[in-house]
Amino acid sequence: MNSADLGRRVGVPSTALFTDQYELTMVQAALKAGTAGRHSVFEAFTRRLPEGRRYGVVAGTGRVLDAVENFHFDDEMIGFLRQQDIVDEPTLEWLAGYRFSGDIWGYPEGEVYFPGSPILRVEGSFAECVLLETVILSILNHDSAIAAAASRMSAAAGGRRLIEMGARRTHELSAVASARAAYVGGFDATSDLAAGFRYGIPTVGTSAHAFTLLHDTERDAFRAQVDSLGRGTTLLVDTYDVTEAVRAAVEIAGPELGAVRIDSGDLLLVAHRVRQQLDELGATGTKIVVTSDLDEYAIASLAAAPVDAYGVGTQLVTGSGHPTCSMVYKLVARAGGADAGADAPLVPVAKKSMGAKSSVGGRKWAARRVDESGVAEAEVIGTGAVPEGLVGRDLLVELVRGGVVVAREPLEAARERHVSARGGLPMSAMQLSRGEPVIGTEYV
Repeated sequence: MNSADLGRRVGVPSTALFTDQYELTMVQAALKAGTAGRHSVFEAFTRRLPEGRRYGVVAGTGRVLDAVENFHFDDEMIGFLRQQDIVDEPTLEWLAGYRFSGDIWGYPEGEVYFPGSPILRVEGSFAECVLLETVILSILNHDSAIAAAASRMSAAAGGRRLIEMGARRTHELSAVASARAAYVGGFDATSDLAAGFRYGIPTVGTSAHAFTLLHDTERDAFRAQVDSLGRGTTLLVDTYDVTEAVRAAVEIAGPELGAVRIDSGDLLLVAHRVRQQLDELGATGTKIVVTSDLDEYAIASLAAAPVDAYGVGTQLVTGSGHPTCSMVYKLVARAGGADAGADAPLVPVAKKSMGAKSSVGGRKWAARRVDESGVAEAEVIGTGAVPEGLVGRDLLVELVRGGVVVAREPLEAARERHVSARGGLPMSAMQLSRGEPVIGTEYV
């Protein structure tokens, strides 16, 4: 990963209050008990994938790094905490000077993951690490869910273009994060200008039905759009009668018309009819874009249709039925005894539960074992020495060293990494049918 400060950096307000109150009350109690400075290791992972999913996708890492950098308490925040009597004065004094000074390792953005994968490892004093729990999980759970849905849609699209169009279906800030995660997962562009501005994602968009309805006739609307945006524009052809609209579109823009968009009806049938009509009119290079509440299953059902691009909104920004990844952030090791510094021996710790909430203690490494053809066959996780056959295949990379981000990279790198990571999975990973994780997790 490239540690250079790449891409447009947009000012981020403090993320310190993007947290749950009990993070701060734990710090207060630990400060009073003298254990706040005890060296600790936290890990973010999921115990299971969303039902039916074959793999997960790591997304949001870059946003986590921004959040960690900007996690500090200004005077106004301290005043709020004091007024609400959230924590005592010694804790407020400690929070006022807070800056994360520890280390973070994790799966690089765009990588795939499985149950138990130590997606992010945060190491430092207990107090400085525990404060980051909520904001880290908030970002990873949201972005990874969107990226996983995007990856499935990308696989179903089979190389055809995908456009993220979900800004109006979610919170305005979630829309920007969703566009970013979708780009990591394989989408090609977004309609959201904030995402284009902040992250350099290609943006697209022409007109909606309202523009056609504004004009006295559909031809007037098409002519106005072509006069303004050029013959390469995309004309929306399903406001009234599709056949008449396609004829008018080609007559006005000529065979150089860039594309037509279909937003309703039987998309499979309509796409075939529109393609035939465009070809008969000489517009053989005009593309067909389809929208209308698509998900990965609808996209797959259109594989035989003459469609060139898909626009996806609601189902993408809601994770196509799985809006979270159920990731957790758990203390897995901490220094024992009075000597609590970074060099003190670590004691593995883990919650014991009769249900499905048990976890494995210890600071972990992870590697992916592959077969003779280079196809993944197991996610191997351990706490001791890495077995000889897995040396050099460690999945975790250094992200933050001594509180300083060392692994910032362009978003395009995460996007390309995902293509490679997904390509290294068994072919059954691309199936949309429900199933278990495509490879198993082994602990050594």
